[in-house]
Amino acid sequence: MNGRDERHTGEELARDYLESTRKTLASHKDSADRAIAQVSDAGLRRTLDEHTNSIAIIMRHIAGNLTSRWTDFFTADGEKPWRDRDREFLEQHESREELLAVWEGGWQKVFEALESLRGADLQQTIYTRGEAQSVILALQRSLGHIAYHCGQIILLARVFAEGDWQVLTIPRGGSAEYNARTWGPGSRPHDSTSGPA
Repeated sequence: MNGRDERHTGEELARDYLESTRKTLASHKDSADRAIAQVSDAGLRRTLDEHTNSIAIIMRHIAGNLTSRWTDFFTADGEKPWRDRDREFLEQHESREELLAVWEGGWQKVFEALESLRGADLQQTIYTRGEAQSVILALQRSLGHIAYHCGQIILLARVFAEGDWQVLTIPRGGSAEYNARTWGPGSRPHDSTSGPA
């Protein structure tokens, strides 16, 4: 029976959705991590101009958002009273190690939340700033928010990186070589949830 003819139960679809969400978030994090690693400590705090944010600020904002949204998300509003969102956008002059610890902590919260969820949970109602939404919509919003800001991090890292930039996906002019190497004639297609764009 081919994939198009298979019938999934609601629980199987929910598991597929949660795993796809986890993989997509992990892919965004991996790309951002590899970009951040190519930027000096000073580069993490550079801005394009006075109206834009540094990589460090965006990292802190992502962490603050994820920590707030996915801590006790069934029993408390996603915008926690202890979150100081405005402070996330101020330079704090912490060390690279301290910044990375904050960054990792935020990601840990969303991955722990995904691990805890079951199919029946996805239609449960939770709140962010008093607005009711399903868990599945909250996850979709987090995905969109993360993709937006990780893209910013990668662009800034490309601008501010010193030395040779290690390309995160397929390099310019390298599509034919990549395709021939990874899925030439007769090979099986790749999982569509992973791999370079």
